[in-house]
Amino acid sequence: MGRRQAFRWRWRIAALLLLVAAVGAIYAWWQAQHWMPPRDAYPVQGVLVGAGDGEVDFRALSATGANFAYVEASEGESGRDPMLGANLRALAETEMPYGVVHAYNPCIAAERQAGNFVTIVPRDASMLPPVIALEMLASDCPDPLAEAAVESELTTFLNQVEAHTGQRAILKVSASFEERHGIASRIERDLWLERAWLEPEYAGRPWTLWTANPALWTDVTSDPVRWVVAQP
Repeated sequence: MGRRQAFRWRWRIAALLLLVAAVGAIYAWWQAQHWMPPRDAYPVQGVLVGAGDGEVDFRALSATGANFAYVEASEGESGRDPMLGANLRALAETEMPYGVVHAYNPCIAAERQAGNFVTIVPRDASMLPPVIALEMLASDCPDPLAEAAVESELTTFLNQVEAHTGQRAILKVSASFEERHGIASRIERDLWLERAWLEPEYAGRPWTLWTANPALWTDVTSDPVRWVVAQP
């Protein structure tokens, strides 16, 4: 075999290997975008939606396997999700259980945030427990808070929200918030953790809800949704 022929064979083999790698990468990407945890292990699954998801057809999502929904509702002392009213009305027309999420801001006093929540969120005993999303770190505040102040303010906020809803809240704790503040071991509430495709373990104790796929593509949504599972 001459040098030129040998070079051609090596080029063809390299090109074939690149093609196989590209096909494998595309398949892996497609699988990741459409992956849901197996139903036999996690029978109850649902979605988290907000204004960024636009108008959501909850009946269609229910048909694809969503058993419950959480909708983003309020943030800090004055934030309100623009789609909250539409989402609550749409959910009220279905049989899907649903609840709301408040994005907690450690830089703002608990009473002011609680006032925003109770003004926006209706008192409805049929709703799922409220969820408090903990992502922003106290160290990012203009006047950083001491750890004791973070826990104290959050506890005050929880007490007022739970008095309004009549249910204990769920803490949706990001990995960075938990690493910085260790709140899972200091405030006894059910946890909502996040980790794409693999069960999260960063809180040091079991989760109740898990964002298993942060960008799930479905046949009934124009954009990906955050797919959540409940502890079996």
